[in-house]
This record gives sequence, structure tokens and C-alpha cells, in this order.
Amino acid sequence: MITVIITSYKEPKATVRAASIFLEQLKKQKQKFKIIVADPFPEVGEYLKKEIKDKNVEFFLDPGEGKSYVLNILLQELYHNNKEDIIFFSDGDVYVSENSVSEIMKLFNDREIGCVTAKPVSTDSRNTKYGYWSHLLFSGIDKVRKKLSHEKFFFECSGYFFAIRNGVVNEFPIEASEDAVIPYLFWKKGFKIAYADKALVYVKNPANWKDWKIQKIRNIKGHENLSRIFKDIPRTKTFFNEIKEGFLFSLFFSRNLKEALWTIELYFARLYIYIKAFIDLKRKKSYSDGWRVEETESTKPMD
Repeated sequence: MITVIITSYKEPKATVRAASIFLEQLKKQKQKFKIIVADPFPEVGEYLKKEIKDKNVEFFLDPGEGKSYVLNILLQELYHNNKEDIIFFSDGDVYVSENSVSEIMKLFNDREIGCVTAKPVSTDSRNTKYGYWSHLLFSGIDKVRKKLSHEKFFFECSGYFFAIRNGVVNEFPIEASEDAVIPYLFWKKGFKIAYADKALVYVKNPANWKDWKIQKIRNIKGHENLSRIFKDIPRTKTFFNEIKEGFLFSLFFSRNLKEALWTIELYFARLYIYIKAFIDLKRKKSYSDGWRVEETESTKPMD
């Protein structure tokens, strides 16, 4: 059995696109499947049922307490002891490549693998500053994940699109990012994490400073909370790891003077958001998983 959980937030057209692409791929698999779209707005469910008439696509009314909260509910409902069953996680505002499900399923043939993450790809133009930043950051993440996967070390998954075995984890702490917490719980139980770099997930990134800052600070807070919850967790997304793995890489990523200047601006932007996130955490302004405390309008691809 393959189950795809798509968490969305008031983006019906993008969510239908995301579900439709999964549906076409799952029909080619030799297993039973189900797609669950979780959204706190009933009108998204109505639109979904109107646009996709397939009994394998279901709508779940998200109680609106956050992505991790609704994922915990669904994980508990889906949980059973058959570890051959696979659960995929994705978002309504992204879409995956046509080969993504098969590429990830191939890796699960190794029964020691518990989590598999896909490769995020920016849909933004590299000719704009924020588009360039997204290409640079995603390329850096790709480099690090390939290295850690090859070395069979722990690394965090991409919340845009990853998959797990059923029968291992049925709940997780909601005070941190699910794409880091869930892989760690598998790692603690002796499972490996794998990187499917041919399984692509296409992402619309922030296009202005306000949205970029909101998204990145929220992400940093979610990952910094990991060390508070699990004292022994191997951290891959940290300020010092960014410098260690990304400084020289980013210097050679630029193709011209304009991109080199944008790279320097990115250094100062990343420094600022880390300082802001650490100050917020020190002042007890903790990570909030609410859908969404502050919306980032420029990341909406269609609606």
C-alpha cells in the first residue's frame, strides 16, 4: 500500500495539480494506493472533488493547528505493522517530477532504509536576486545530501517531498520541523536515510525580502528546536555547517559579477536571519507550526 499525504493551505488549483501528478504515477504502480489531501478550508475539498473524480483521492479537514499536528493525526490513523507499506509526504504548493514515485520506491527495496528524501528544484528565474538565491541554496543542499547519503550518515529530509516506511513511527514532537524529527526517529531505530536525487520536487520560492525573511527564520527556529528536544541529534542544518560546507561552494557558483554580488548579499542575509532567529528563541518566541502564522504570498504558485 502506498499513501500520499498532501498538506495544503487555501491553494486549490496548485493542490489539484499536485494531487493529479501523484495520481498518474500511482496508477502505474502495482500496489494499492491512496492520496489524502489535508487542508483547513472545506472549499479546497469541494474543489478537489469537483476536479478529480477518483475514489483513491480523499480530503481530510485539517483542524488548523499546524502541519505537524495534522501529520500526527494521520500517521496514527494509518499506522500498522506492515513495513512494506510506504507513506509519502508533500505540500499542495509544490509538484513532483513524473518519475518521482518510482525513483523513491526503488530505494525502499533496501529494507534497511527507513526514509527517502527527494531533490528540491527551484522554479524561480536565476536572473532575479531571490531566484538566484534559491538556486544557490538548493544546489548547496543537493551537494551535502549526496555526500551524507553516500557516506551513510544521518541527514534531514526535505519537507517538500519525502517518504517513510509505515510501522515504525506513529507520532513525533510538533515543536520542531517534521522533515528533521521524523528521519531522526527512524535513525534512532537503526534505519538508514537515503537521497533520491532523480526524484524532483519543484518549488516556488519567496520573491521579496519580507517573505524570504519570514520563511527562513521560521525554518531556522524549527531546526534549532531539535537540539532542545533531542540532545544527541546529529545536526546538518546549522549556521556553522553552512559556513563549512557552503562558503567555497557558493563562491564558485556565480557565473558573472551580478551573481557574485548577489552571493555576497546572501551571506549578510543569512547572518541576519540566524541572529534574528536566535534572539527570538532567547526571548521565548519559539517556533510556531500554525498554518500559517505569517503567510508568504509570493510562494503561492497558482492561486
